[in-house]
Amino acid sequence: MCAAANLPSGTIYPILARLEREYGWLESEWEDPDISVTDGRPRRRYYRLSNDGAQAARLALAESYQARQSRRRTFGGKPGSAGATS
Repeated sequence: MCAAANLPSGTIYPILARLEREYGWLESEWEDPDISVTDGRPRRRYYRLSNDGAQAARLALAESYQARQSRRRTFGGKPGSAGATS
């Protein structure tokens, strides 16, 4: 997950913990310790969106989409086309 986000674990995991603890947007659970022992690595904590988190994500995506559409109408076209010369 950290590699995919191109951020260190010291940045990602505090954010995940806060989203779970303070907002209830995530749910987490530790994997079975026998699996990590067998694999010779630390236990993993698995996160998933809660129902509230999924609703918040849908709302944020819709708002982001509407904002992009509004900017396109304001600037007349695709992002990056304003002021472009041929």
